[in-house]
Amino acid sequence: MKPSQAQSTIPDLATIWSSARRLHPIYSEMAREFAIEVPVCADLETGVDSPGRESVEQAEQWLNAMDESIQVHQLRQFLQTSSAVDPDRMVALLQRFLAKTTRTDSMRDKIDFLLVQYFSQSAPTDLDDNSADLACVARGLEPILGKVELKTPVWLNALDRVVDSARRCRSLDELLHGGVLEQGRKAKAQAGDLFYLPVALIAFTRFGYLMRRVFFRLMLADLNNILDGLTELDEKGVETIDCRRAQFSAQEPIIRLRMICQSWKVMFQAEYSSGQPLRMLVDLRASVTAALAGGSAAADNAPARQSDPVPAPRRRAAAASAGATGGAPASMSAKAHVALPRTAPDSTGAANADIAEFDVAAASPEWNPDADSRPGKKK
Repeated sequence: MKPSQAQSTIPDLATIWSSARRLHPIYSEMAREFAIEVPVCADLETGVDSPGRESVEQAEQWLNAMDESIQVHQLRQFLQTSSAVDPDRMVALLQRFLAKTTRTDSMRDKIDFLLVQYFSQSAPTDLDDNSADLACVARGLEPILGKVELKTPVWLNALDRVVDSARRCRSLDELLHGGVLEQGRKAKAQAGDLFYLPVALIAFTRFGYLMRRVFFRLMLADLNNILDGLTELDEKGVETIDCRRAQFSAQEPIIRLRMICQSWKVMFQAEYSSGQPLRMLVDLRASVTAALAGGSAAADNAPARQSDPVPAPRRRAAAASAGATGGAPASMSAKAHVALPRTAPDSTGAANADIAEFDVAAASPEWNPDADSRPGKKK
């Protein structure tokens, strides 16, 4: 081997150490938050400026151990609720993941989420769906991927078909349980190693970003539908309805449901975290619809129970959420609809949870992608 070739294989210890120090605060906080037990790296903890080779190697081992220990949902939750991850650190995290030669499903999902989150934070606040084309997303991801030639393989057209299907959904329930999400998961899984092609990373980022916006619109529509339904029930003199399917009680007061919905309204207009109870929202809409149809209005005349058979931590969490935001006074107009904010729903950085957070749709074995949508055998 020539001396120049030998030198090129020597790792740049200063670069590795600089990256490790940049990522250390993120990983340390995640280790504390999720009780991840990985032995600490002493020199990273003390912030040594010029460590020796052994210290750099230990730091790299510590980062690798954290990479293996951190789950996708933990990364998602942390990034959407913490202010510790600025754009520079997110770029460093993405570059680290993209440089890995071992490509697991978990690593792919982390990269997928991080790219969408990064683009969501950096996208123009007035960006609409039509303007969010591949060229726009490619520009947003240049700090990570550099300049990319946008010759899109035919098999990536499947993503546009999934987005079109999502846009045709009329409710969050239809989106969550209609098989649309399963189509998106299959498209990503079938890509195999082709997922890591720069143009594919851009296409999947655009897909995730547009799907987030669909989620956001449907959540707002469901919330407005619930508020309208509660108002109509109130006008009919109904005071309580059966909301056990939504993890509430069999005689849930209309006024309490209204307060909870108003607290959700605040969260939807501000920051939308991964803990948002989507299924509760879907089931609450179904409960209100049933009450309007007369299926649950009789709950007013039901005898009071000695105990609530549904202790439901999620129900308590929803009520606590209402209290944390001050709730909504009884005099507040329940007709006050939730409107899409003027800024893009993802502009806050935590505005929406990633699509993978909502992968609860039932499997759709009937979905058979066109032959041109199959990039090849999954590795």
